[in-house]
Amino acid sequence: MGGEKKATAERLAAYSDAVFAVIVTIMVLELEAPDRPSFSALVPLWPTAISYAVSYLFIAVIWINHHHLMRLADQPTLGLIWINFAHLFLVSLLPFATSWIARTGLASAPMVFYAGLFVCIDTVYNVFERQVLATAIYLPERPRRLARRRSLVVLAVFLAAALVALVAPRIGFALICGGLMLHLRPEASR
Repeated sequence: MGGEKKATAERLAAYSDAVFAVIVTIMVLELEAPDRPSFSALVPLWPTAISYAVSYLFIAVIWINHHHLMRLADQPTLGLIWINFAHLFLVSLLPFATSWIARTGLASAPMVFYAGLFVCIDTVYNVFERQVLATAIYLPERPRRLARRRSLVVLAVFLAAALVALVAPRIGFALICGGLMLHLRPEASR
C-alpha cells in the first residue's frame, strides 16, 4: 500500500510538471520578434520582455514550491488533487494576463487583472500548502509555522499590488516582484 500511496503523489507531481511545461511553452509562443533588424527595434518591446520575465519567474517559483511540497505529501487526498487542479487552472491563465499587460504597456486595468490573478493563484496555493503541511509527517512544527506565515505575507503583498495597480500600475508590478522574492526558497528560513 505504501508504494501505491507514493505512486499517487508522484503521478500528481508528474502531471503538474507537464502542465507547467505547457504553460511556459504557450507563454514563449506569445513573444513576437520585431520586423526591423536593429537593436533599437527591441526598445518598444520592454513591457513584453519584463512581463514575460516576471511571469516566467512566477511559474518557476510556483513549480519549485510545488515540487518541494509534493515531496512532503504523504497521501494526496481527493481534495488535495482537486485543489491542485484548481491551482493549475489559475496558473494556465497566466499567459493571457501576461500578454495583456505586455500589449498595453502595464496599463492599470490589465495590471489589476494580472495582480488579481496572482492573488487567486496564491490563495489556492495557500490552501494546497496548508493541506500538504497538515499531513506531512517528517516536518517539525517550526518550519510549518514559518512557511505558513511567509505564504500569508506573500498573499498580502499580491493583494496590495492589485489595489495599488488601480492608481499606480508600475508600483503594483514592483510589489508583485517583491512578493515573488519572498518565495524564491521553498523551505522557510529557520
